[in-house]
Amino acid sequence: MADPVFEGVYGPFTIDATDRREVLGYRLGLTAVAVGQAGLLLQWRQFGPGQLWPWMVVMAVGLGLALRWIHIYLVPLHRALQLFWLLGCGGAFVLAARSGPDAMVAALTNQPLWILAIGPFFAALAGVGFKEFFCFRRPEAIGVTLLLPIALLGYLGGLLDGTATTTLLALESALLLVLCLRKFPMPAAADVGDKSVFAYLKAQAANTEGAAP
Repeated sequence: MADPVFEGVYGPFTIDATDRREVLGYRLGLTAVAVGQAGLLLQWRQFGPGQLWPWMVVMAVGLGLALRWIHIYLVPLHRALQLFWLLGCGGAFVLAARSGPDAMVAALTNQPLWILAIGPFFAALAGVGFKEFFCFRRPEAIGVTLLLPIALLGYLGGLLDGTATTTLLALESALLLVLCLRKFPMPAAADVGDKSVFAYLKAQAANTEGAAP
């Protein structure tokens, strides 16, 4: 069966098997973030803040893979989200080294300034939520984009207590899971976007580099 052909802004393009694999990887990676966050919050609620680091690893790997395969027209924005992810993971590694992996969440609770270290990770996740809302106008994406910074910055600034913060994070986690589940029935072309735009921007960048002295 031939790959479907679409008419883009700068010409026709096809969605091939590689595109479909990348889209599936993106959706699975983002789902891993949602499951990891939900698992972390549920375990925290039921058993306390210890032994939560495996969920953090799931979230870190999931978001890294999602950002590897996400389709964003603007390369600098894509690279910025990946940089935020890397900085946030680095901050989490420092936190784990200082407090011990099993006490990371307790350290965040007792010393909110650690949010500054891991914050870039959640900034990257909020950026993905904004991209999803911008492209698909999904209401649950608004929750992911807004609730994360409100919860974390509110706790950091002392405007929210622990209960309010975890409530907002639980709501955001549920919305992220809904967002992910609603994406799987969508055609791959929806997440790929207009490949003719990618080709045009790549050609423009190559021409700019070639014209540079």
